[in-house]
Amino acid sequence: MSRIFATALALTLGLGGAAAAAPSTTDPAKVPAGSYVLDKRHASLTVKIVHMGFSHYTLRLDGLDGSFTYDPANWQQTKVNFTVDPRSVDTHDPSFDKQIAGYFEPDKYPTITFVSTAVSGGADGKGTVTGDLTFHGVTKPVTLDVTFDGAGHGVTPIGTRLGFSGATQIKRSDFGLTGMILNQFTSDEVDVIFEVEFEKK
Repeated sequence: MSRIFATALALTLGLGGAAAAAPSTTDPAKVPAGSYVLDKRHASLTVKIVHMGFSHYTLRLDGLDGSFTYDPANWQQTKVNFTVDPRSVDTHDPSFDKQIAGYFEPDKYPTITFVSTAVSGGADGKGTVTGDLTFHGVTKPVTLDVTFDGAGHGVTPIGTRLGFSGATQIKRSDFGLTGMILNQFTSDEVDVIFEVEFEKK
């Protein structure tokens, strides 16, 4: 009986914690000012590329980091910084991971970076973040379509958590990655999708 009670109590507390962790607002004006850092355990960067016209082949880049400082009274001045480790390719095939990472020449270009230059948005939480993407030694302006998924307390007793979803499309030829484009083995256009959560410092 005591084991059954303990199990029921644990489930109850777990469900209660999940409910308490839900976003409390989707209004950017109500987000507390401060510095926010990426929760790497709850962040994903997914890349899709057309493979021979048969599929949108999907892979992940797992080595993410990022931060920004936010002031709801001056949110247009928000500066977002992201870094990605080009060696962190994940296709669930270790040998293929190394092959794809090799195209990025990570020994020569060890970091992919994005630094924002402009932020825009509306009351619906949808907006854009424009910035400079440096990839494979080339820097180009890129605009991200971003949705603010909400703010609230995280799964820990203290701290504010923010969630964002977004996407963009780039041409890899813009960054000097032209292999297998001419024979249409893989597309030049690459879809980039991200789901990220940030925690207040």
